[in-house]
Amino acid sequence: MLKATPDIRRRRRIRTDASGVVIKAVGYGVVTLFTLLCIIPFYMMVVASFSTERQLLVNGYRLYIQEPTLFAYKLVFENPDKVIGSYVLTILLTFIGTAAGLLGTAMAGYALQRPDFDYRNKISMFIYFTTLFSGGIVAYYLLMTQFLHLKNNYLALLLPGLFSPFNVFIMRNFMRSIPHSVTESALIDGAGDFKILLRIIIPMSTPALATLGLFIALGYWNEWYNALLFLPNTKYRPLQFFLYNIITKQDYIKNSAAASHIRTADVPLETMKMACAMITTGPVLLFYPFVQRYFIKGITIGAVKG
Repeated sequence: MLKATPDIRRRRRIRTDASGVVIKAVGYGVVTLFTLLCIIPFYMMVVASFSTERQLLVNGYRLYIQEPTLFAYKLVFENPDKVIGSYVLTILLTFIGTAAGLLGTAMAGYALQRPDFDYRNKISMFIYFTTLFSGGIVAYYLLMTQFLHLKNNYLALLLPGLFSPFNVFIMRNFMRSIPHSVTESALIDGAGDFKILLRIIIPMSTPALATLGLFIALGYWNEWYNALLFLPNTKYRPLQFFLYNIITKQDYIKNSAAASHIRTADVPLETMKMACAMITTGPVLLFYPFVQRYFIKGITIGAVKG
């Protein structure tokens, strides 16, 4: 076979480098476009929250503020004590619920993935069965109020989100990727199941715990339905339910004004919705970067283990 001359090798290298540059440019362009598609709606929501209701109704959503105002935020924070109380309640509920939910999910996943646990398949089937059938809202309400007596009790917000079959199966499947020989070695050294779980399995399951922790935390942060059902007379409500009540009252005022043939352009309904969305999503956006690195680590581990 004829060997390639230096000129031919140089031309091939130039073509290879040029194709690599084109592929990178296309990849970066697609990622940039997708990023803009995600950022622009959020930016328009920020702009709308600082705009007047009249400008929003006349000109629609814009990329700039024509008449900046804080009127929508002033109405939301008209009772700052209730807003702060709702924030504190939601933060405590999210923190305690996420920690307890992760611990229970990790314990269940660890037990169900142990090959020496005889009843793991039967218990897994029992857990899976709950995803197929439900007693309905009436049975759920009677259980919480008549049997557990959790009406006007904040435990009605905490307990339902502690355990999820979906999270248990994700944790079980992830822990199966950890060699059972690690557990057997710890048992030979005299470690108990709780010590193995806390000292060995949980540190090795950090990516799965971070992912499920974000799911559980978002569930508690966005909680409002159970508050609607079980907290009619409590002093403080979860943040989402508190803001939901504000928007509902504002919507009622606007509809009443329209029925009375009064101008409704000055009733800040849409701008208040945007302001409430900013208040609720802000802390989540600040929290997400701290968890993102665990998602990347989880993807890397999955790629290496095949």
